[in-house]
Amino acid sequence: MNVLHAVHTLSGPSEISKEKPPVRRVLVFSIVAMALLMTTVDSTIVATALHTLQIELHTTINWIGWTITAYAFGFVLMLPISGKLSERYGHRQIFLLSIITFTLVSLCCGLSSNIYILIALRVIQAVGGAGITPSATGIIVDHFGEARDRAVSFFGSVFPIGGMIGPIFGGLFVTYWTWRGIFFVNVPIGIVVIAMALRYVPHGHRPKVQTHLHTDILGIVLLGTGVLAGMFAASYMGEQNADIFSPMFIVLLILAIVSITAFFLHIAHVRQPLIAPVLIYGKGFGAVNLINILFVGVTAGIITLVPLYATTRYGINALNSGILLVAYGVAAIALSVVAAMMLRRTGYRLPLYAGSSIIIVGTILLAVPQRWGISPFAWLTISTFLIGVGSGAINPSCRNAGLQLAPQRSSTIAALRSLFLQVGTIVTIAIATAIISESANSGHAQAWINLSAAVIFVFSIPLISRVPEHHGSW
Repeated sequence: MNVLHAVHTLSGPSEISKEKPPVRRVLVFSIVAMALLMTTVDSTIVATALHTLQIELHTTINWIGWTITAYAFGFVLMLPISGKLSERYGHRQIFLLSIITFTLVSLCCGLSSNIYILIALRVIQAVGGAGITPSATGIIVDHFGEARDRAVSFFGSVFPIGGMIGPIFGGLFVTYWTWRGIFFVNVPIGIVVIAMALRYVPHGHRPKVQTHLHTDILGIVLLGTGVLAGMFAASYMGEQNADIFSPMFIVLLILAIVSITAFFLHIAHVRQPLIAPVLIYGKGFGAVNLINILFVGVTAGIITLVPLYATTRYGINALNSGILLVAYGVAAIALSVVAAMMLRRTGYRLPLYAGSSIIIVGTILLAVPQRWGISPFAWLTISTFLIGVGSGAINPSCRNAGLQLAPQRSSTIAALRSLFLQVGTIVTIAIATAIISESANSGHAQAWINLSAAVIFVFSIPLISRVPEHHGSW
């Protein structure tokens, strides 16, 4: 089913006032979807060029790895800030500023010839990228009326598409053109999005002027220190021969724990915190955020490592290992659309119960050896396909459950969802790579990791009963 057609036909008429023309919803959805697709492609396309970057920029693999780590750090740190800015200054304004920043810095990344400059640019690029999802969500909530639940749900079909085509484009650019193409590709897309947004994305409700604007500097410092220390610790454990009892790792881990703990204590007592505590662990929000960490973030981490697992345990080549991610992506896209169309009837909990159960089955199949004469490739394809089905089924519920509780805070809630998803993914990959690097048989070690994830999922099922139920639009 065509997603844009579904948005157009099922949303009903736009809210039209005497002063304002009707919102062209299909165009607006296309614009924000194109922006989301651009950032999603960027998050996967760079990984395909790491070896080429190392050779052409005359540097080490550790510094090249920071082109990804630096982006992840900037992205995670800026998410809550960008959500707050979007609510303060207007979703359209922050959306345009984010796209302009992302596009210009992408051009500069493609022109850079120094690894240190490229790493710095990747942090700035992340600042732009982090503002897109929160502001795009705010635009949809502002202008789609009773159709906003379905439109936000359809975001779930955009991200798997980017995850699939990113490595393909990256491989083509590196093989037949230049590594600079992985950044240059954002420029024409960004220009089109900017031009269309200026023309078709309407101005939202102007935020009320605040006489005393306050920036929670201490909150930003504490969160940034915790995130950076945690990422350094995760990066260290991913190194070969890393020692969990190393003084460097222990210091980084303690710094991360102390900083994050101090951050939570700080936001509970300051008048205008970086993130309102209720949006993190308040009634309803806590359960939704934990589900996003576990069933979305951890699942994404498991899927990210599937190609490595296919190679180390079964000897499947790189091309076929990558195809396994396509099976996951196709299933996730299809079920996201179906679940979005059915969400008003099913409510939030039924898809969460069904989808999480399917994820558990797929993860268990991923862990155990193939059976009944099925080839390893077919077995892993079935496993990743089932995980994709489950992920697609829960996606609309995960997106809407938090937003429905506080639509006026849509940008911050969308930013926090992305933040928790990233946390779940980063922690999963860090722990998995640390265990794998210390194991004599990495394939079997990863199988036990997958089985452990399935056990964690089983014990997390009761969280779904604490998700606020809702039927219909919000």
